[in-house]
This record gives sequence, structure tokens and C-alpha cells, in this order.
Amino acid sequence: MSLARLRHLSAELYGREMEVSGRILPAAHIFERTETTVFEAIVYNPVICLILQGRKEMSVGRRFIELDEGDVLLVSHDLPVASRITQASAERPYRALIVSLDLSILRGLYEQVGDAMPGKDHATSLSAAKADPAWTEPMVRYLELMDAPMDAQVLGPMILKEIHYRLLLSPIGGMLRNLLSVDSHASRISKSIQQIRARFREPLVVGELAQVAGMSQSSFHEHFKSVTGTTPLQYQKDLRMIEARALLERGVPSVSFAGFEVGYESATQFSRDYSRKFGCSPKHHFARAS
Repeated sequence: MSLARLRHLSAELYGREMEVSGRILPAAHIFERTETTVFEAIVYNPVICLILQGRKEMSVGRRFIELDEGDVLLVSHDLPVASRITQASAERPYRALIVSLDLSILRGLYEQVGDAMPGKDHATSLSAAKADPAWTEPMVRYLELMDAPMDAQVLGPMILKEIHYRLLLSPIGGMLRNLLSVDSHASRISKSIQQIRARFREPLVVGELAQVAGMSQSSFHEHFKSVTGTTPLQYQKDLRMIEARALLERGVPSVSFAGFEVGYESATQFSRDYSRKFGCSPKHHFARAS
């Protein structure tokens, strides 16, 4: 019942967002597409994504996930992800409800009930499962606030806290619980991820990242791949490629300009890495934007 209600509310919210060119509710966003897509690379921040209509495929590192209607995806760390929509039409568009996760809310909850939380075995930073009424019912109540600005201001934060609480206790919340544990591997890797994101144009020095994480280099490599599904070097390359594609599609003076802008010193190496990532040369996207 709550999924059907969410479908109705999300369609209404999407229409209003299009009218005002902005978000009606601060933490929620409706993503809609009327056509299938090829694989596209994007960086996911910590979110929960509920598929309301259509289908989607995603990959991070060597992990591949298929998402159908009623599936939910939980992302605990900033992750470069490749995804494509596999089922969508003008009559029945692909639609997903995306709720941004607030780490400050999660930390506050963990301080309150951390000792009573379930274990964190086999946790991953990208987790998928069938939607649970424990999450979808407060999501319904949150979307229903779109018609009541004062209620949204007063009650919205409380409902968001409930959503975070339910997720934290859920079977797919293991990596969130791990992330919030003091001095956990997931928490340490999160610090190194933030450094890579802030300095992705600079040469990658694994020893410095390991030092930030408080680990040996071998341990850092192991835990970084366990959390993100990829290596630190590939993570940086993915960030560079995603930014380079955005530059090329926005329009830049040249392909080599885009490569140098994201940190490459060799235009040849940039073209090679770009082709490996997207299956076509950077000239393809540059030509399309010109």
C-alpha cells in the first residue's frame, strides 16, 4: 500500500519540482526518465534510492546489481558508479525516489542506540534489497508534507530522523553502522575518500592516503577495495573520467584541455583511459557537444 501511495506522491512532487525548478522537500528528489539509457558514470553521495517504476542496472568495481520496481539501494560512501535505465517509456517512465542521507543525523542516532544495534558482518557500501514498510511508510509521510510548508519545517526533520533510524537498524544498514563505529575501517576509508575527492586532479600518493586512514599500505589497499569495490587508483581515475566527460559535454576548447583540467599530463594516456571507461574516445563526446 505504501509503495502505491509513494508512486502517486512522487509523480505529483516531480511535476511541482519541474514547475519551480527546485526541490520542494530538502532531502528528497524525484528522478524520472522516459527513455532507456546507455551506461553513464556518476558519483553517488550517501543516499537511499527507491525504484518506484521501471528497471535499472548498476556496477561498481566488479559488482553488478539489477534493480526492479520496489527495490531499494542504500549507498553509504561516495562511490563512482556506472548505471543505465533498462525499462522506461513515455507512458510509464522510470521513476525513483532519492533521499539524501545526513551523516550528522546518523551519528546522533548511533550515539543513542549504537550499543544495541545489530552486527556488521558482510556489510557493503552499496546494498540492495526489497523495500520494507519500516522505511516506506515514513517516506510517504515525508512526501505528504509537500502541501504543508509549516509542517515540513517542523515535522520534516523528525520524519527524516525516523527514516535514518529505520535504515540504521535494517539488514542493509550494516555499512552505515560500520561507518559510524569509532575507528572502524569503513570510517577510516571514508576519510581517505574525502581526500581523493578533494584532490583528484593531483598525483595519487597511496602512502599519504594510508597515513590519513591510519593503516599500512597493504592494509589500506585491502580495506579500500572491501569498502568501495575498487582500488584507490581506479577510484581516482573514475572521478577524473566523470569530471572530464562533464567538461566535454558542457563544451571546452579541446579534448586535451579536458584531460589537463582533470590532472592528466599526457593527452594520449587520457584518451586511452577515457576510451577504456566509456567505450569511445573523448572526441566522440566532444564532437557531440560542439
